Amino acid sequence: MRRLLFAVTTDLNYDQRMQRICASLAAAGYRVRLVGREWPASKPLTPQPYEQHRLRCWFTRGKLFYLEYNLRLLVYLLGQRGWAAYGCADLDAALPTWLRARLGGQPFVYDAHELFTEVPEVVARPAVRRIWLAVERFIVPRATLAYTVGPALARLFEQRYGRPFGTIRNISRLQEPAPEVPNEGYILYQGALNEGRGLEALLEAMPQVEAKLVVCGEGDLSAPLRARAAALGLLAAGRVEFRGYVLPAELRRVTARATVGISVLENRGLSYYYSLANKFFDYLHAAVPQLISPLPEYLALNAEHAVAEVVPELTPEALAAALNALLGDEARYQQLAANCRRARRQLNWQQEEQELLRLYAALWPAAASASTPVSA
Repeated sequence: MRRLLFAVTTDLNYDQRMQRICASLAAAGYRVRLVGREWPASKPLTPQPYEQHRLRCWFTRGKLFYLEYNLRLLVYLLGQRGWAAYGCADLDAALPTWLRARLGGQPFVYDAHELFTEVPEVVARPAVRRIWLAVERFIVPRATLAYTVGPALARLFEQRYGRPFGTIRNISRLQEPAPEVPNEGYILYQGALNEGRGLEALLEAMPQVEAKLVVCGEGDLSAPLRARAAALGLLAAGRVEFRGYVLPAELRRVTARATVGISVLENRGLSYYYSLANKFFDYLHAAVPQLISPLPEYLALNAEHAVAEVVPELTPEALAAALNALLGDEARYQQLAANCRRARRQLNWQQEEQELLRLYAALWPAAASASTPVSA
């Protein structure tokens, strides 16, 4: 039995991508351990078909957090024995994971959840970006196996580093027959509350929309967004509800009861431009029509499956107009919902995990030299 150890900087309860990947590998006969970090407000770990371990840190953000977590992760990994491969999600856990794999002569797997060096929080800070670019240039060519969340981002990595890059999209598992649940009429945003996600404009749009907004997630903008919602009178009127972190099983229930999903991004760096977020597929699998931005991955999928309305710009006026048009056109709404139900038979994790298993099956024949990239 091959033993695989993955490291992430997230709370393991909420990382749906790694939950899907680790569960699929465990079901295929691998022994898997996922290592993450414990936050002050972390809830008990949810049961999974693979091993889980959390590292407790003093710091929660900024340079000291990354430094402390990487040191604690390195110490933990140096104490591990008998693993056939070591992997990480994104650059912030990459250096200690690569070093442990190199010291033991095992393959190193790099899962790029995003283009880390191009997220708005990094792009806006040139000195920080130079550091992460140096890490990226060191790590990516040395990965035995590398893959990411969408084909456009995979092509960008391939062009930048001249090596094969696989694609494993973060798609929901198909449940057939899909459970029928009542639509409760609210607009849903799920995901991180960070810059560049149109959240400020969405709040400004809500006084013009006859519906409630439910927000699931936390992030750097958690406090400012709550303050703005209060200033607009949306909290007192019950027009916006912030639910904080929601466990994946509960989030699926919340999504299934929504009327419209929000999956918009500003074009603020290549990571957002080429993104393909799991929320797009979560809404699709729940047969919930959504609003999307005119970014290439979303436009390509929508051109093929017609499951969303495109918002040309992320202004309060444009968002309000798009939401009101969708909520007020029953025929259009039902057509998009029906398209979601058809599309999920093609776009689902059962299909995606076949490519995942193919990539891992090819890992060890290529691992005689741990620096030889696996063909994607």
